[in-house]
Amino acid sequence: MAATARLRARLISRVEPDGAVRDPCHSRVLESALLFALLERTRLEPAVRRRVAAYLTGHCDSPILLDRLLARSALGRREPAADVLDVERFLARAPSFTGARKRTFLHAVLLLLGAAPGTAWPGADAFDLRGLHTWARVQVTAVKAVLAHAHRLPHLIEAADLDLLVSTQRPGTVWEGNLLIHLSVLHALAPLPGYQQLVSGGIRTALEHQRPDGGMPFICDEDTWVTATAGVALHAAGAPTPVLDAIAGRLLRLQQPGGGWSCTEQAELADVDCTSVAIEVLHAAGPEIHRAPITRALGFLHALRGRDGGFPTYLAGAPSEACMTAAAANALSAQGPRQHATLEAALSHLASQQQPDGTFPPDWSSSRLHTVFRASLAARHHPATPHPAVPPGTSSGAPFDLSRSRRTLTAGGASRTEPTATPSAPPTPSSPSAPTPRPRPPPGAPPTCSPVSALTGPSTASPTRSGRAPSASPFPRSPTLSPSWRSGTSPTT
Repeated sequence: MAATARLRARLISRVEPDGAVRDPCHSRVLESALLFALLERTRLEPAVRRRVAAYLTGHCDSPILLDRLLARSALGRREPAADVLDVERFLARAPSFTGARKRTFLHAVLLLLGAAPGTAWPGADAFDLRGLHTWARVQVTAVKAVLAHAHRLPHLIEAADLDLLVSTQRPGTVWEGNLLIHLSVLHALAPLPGYQQLVSGGIRTALEHQRPDGGMPFICDEDTWVTATAGVALHAAGAPTPVLDAIAGRLLRLQQPGGGWSCTEQAELADVDCTSVAIEVLHAAGPEIHRAPITRALGFLHALRGRDGGFPTYLAGAPSEACMTAAAANALSAQGPRQHATLEAALSHLASQQQPDGTFPPDWSSSRLHTVFRASLAARHHPATPHPAVPPGTSSGAPFDLSRSRRTLTAGGASRTEPTATPSAPPTPSSPSAPTPRPRPPPGAPPTCSPVSALTGPSTASPTRSGRAPSASPFPRSPTLSPSWRSGTSPTT
């Protein structure tokens, strides 16, 4: 309990007067290499170039193969034959529905860095924008322009492509707060006549976000996500009411017209992950007080829900993802009987996705335990109605084998192929007489994201009052907050 109290005090100290919890995103090799290549092409900012080169030099011997390849390629160093990237094995660690797009993007990046030989033009299907969310639409279009220039097929870059790319460029503003897309667009426009001034201005805008170590982050910030995750953890840890109210107030001000939340106030693209955690915070701060915004947020989730009962990240009709489905299930679990059918369907989708070793298909996390952890939390909130087909070893009536997931968590994910941040295992209830319905434990901050996902792509009771959810949690210990995924290697799925 002393450790929990210290962690709670530290996290409370990070809550700013406006209710936000802010933490800068760290540099990443991918964006740093793209910036360096852009500065080399334009011969701008020589002092900045030296700083970026120093950052990349420090990653030339990284244990992460992709980082090592990108850093050495950007600096013009030859990659040892033994370190050649197995592209197909690498891409197999991404969600299957993003594989083709990530393959094309990876090829474009390696071409920009001089690390890939020319190959055949990928064909029109690789640049089909149908069914893509806004971030992916811009990124795919930028990749199309980069490859068209590399293949000496500039006539394939259409006026609509240029209009879309140019629409993202405003002085001093990184579109959607996404530096990976910002730099990709600048690379797409740099070789084309008439865009030199726009590219120079875009470089100056990007440099406003250069980190002290000389590198560049994936996104400008993820403060909304950090704030929401901190709010769930602080509720579980018994933080004072005014702290929770401040965090809830911050989230209320950032809720988008469609009812959802994005990872940052700079972005308009809302997602299931951030929205689910924000719902948990508002419920903890007062389910009746915040009934209207919670209802709007639930409407956002229902609008994205797939026919299979699962949830995608961004867009209705996109393939459901186990991790997003688990996040939504945790948000739905405290919303009463009206959400039981939706919760049941979400957990059934998780059951259909669980693999024999208890894990789930790849998501944006570099830890194979990330979805396991969140699914395990979701399974604890299975509705009281019995499931028609409960596999042997399943706990609490959950429609999938929670015991397998627990064994996987306990084993520590031995099959991981690269060092990863591992989330804490779900805490054990302190008493069998916990109140019902019980509050959810924090989902735990997701661990650093998989390198492949970079390539597109959540004790003591707190005070209560009328309308505030009780916090006498059967899970008194909140998981330690891991580094957030968007400050590591991150997705643009």
